[in-house]
Amino acid sequence: MMASSISIDTIPGVSPEIYGQADFQAVSRIVYDAVGIVLPPGKALLVYSRLAPLVRQSGCVTFGNYVERIRADNVELNRAVAALTTNHTFFYREAHHFEYFERELRPELVERLTRRGQVRMWSAGCSSGEEVWSLGMTLFGPDATAGRSIAKTDLRILASDIAPHAIRRAEEAVYPVKDLKPVPGDLRRAWTAESGEEARISDLLRSLVRFRTLNLLGEWPFTGQFDVIFCRNVMIYFDNPTKERLVRHFVDVLAPGGTLCIGHSERVSGPAADYLQLVGPTIYRRR
Repeated sequence: MMASSISIDTIPGVSPEIYGQADFQAVSRIVYDAVGIVLPPGKALLVYSRLAPLVRQSGCVTFGNYVERIRADNVELNRAVAALTTNHTFFYREAHHFEYFERELRPELVERLTRRGQVRMWSAGCSSGEEVWSLGMTLFGPDATAGRSIAKTDLRILASDIAPHAIRRAEEAVYPVKDLKPVPGDLRRAWTAESGEEARISDLLRSLVRFRTLNLLGEWPFTGQFDVIFCRNVMIYFDNPTKERLVRHFVDVLAPGGTLCIGHSERVSGPAADYLQLVGPTIYRRR
C-alpha cells in the first residue's frame, strides 16, 4: 500500500458524517490489532477508497456504522483487511533470491529428496502466486524428466496470504504470457503451457503446493520446520516490534541451516537476529 499525502479533510465530496478522522483512526487501530499493518495519517484517502465499496455493499451507509460491523463480525473484518492489502508482485521478483536458491540451495535439497529425505518450503505472503511458482520452477529445474522425479519425493510447498482473493488467483495459476517473461526461458518451457495470450502453471507443480489463508500474526496451524521461507515485502507494513515478533516466529519454524529470504528494503533485527546469519543480500541462514 503506497502512502498518500492527502489528509482526510481534503477528500473532495466526502461528508464528515460519512467518513471522519475518528473513523480513520478506528479503522487504523482495528487493522493494526488484527494483522499488524500500520496505517499512518497519510493513508486516509487510501482507506476511504478501498473500504467505501464495502461500506455500501454492507448497507452500513457510514464508516462509523461499518467500524461497528467489523468490530463484531470477523468475516467482514477479513474482507476489510483484504481490501486494504496491496497484492503487488511479479515473477522472479528480486531475481537474486532465485539465483542464490538455484546455485546454493537446490543441489543440496534435490540430493536430500533423492535420498528419501523431506523438504518443506513456505511462501509467506504469497499474494497472487507469482513468487511460489517462481520458487517451484526453480526447484524443479529445466529438465522436465528430472522435475517429474523430484515431484515423486517427500516435497511439500506451503503458500499463504491473508487475502482470500489473492489465494484464489494463485490457485488458478493462469497468467498473461507477458507476465512470465522474467522467468528463464528453459523453466517456462518446462513448467508452463501457453494458450494464446495466457500461460498456465503445470499441473504437476500445482499438485505440490498447498494454499492457505493465514494471518502471519495469528496462530500458525501447522507443526514441523521449513528448509526455506520466503517472506518478502510483507514486513514493510509493520512497526518494529511487530517485525521482530514475526521474525522470531520464523526462526522457531526454520530448520537449522534453513534459509529465510526477505524483501530488499527489509532487515532482520531484535533478539532473533542472533539466530540468523546473513549469507547474501536479504538472505539469512538459521544458525
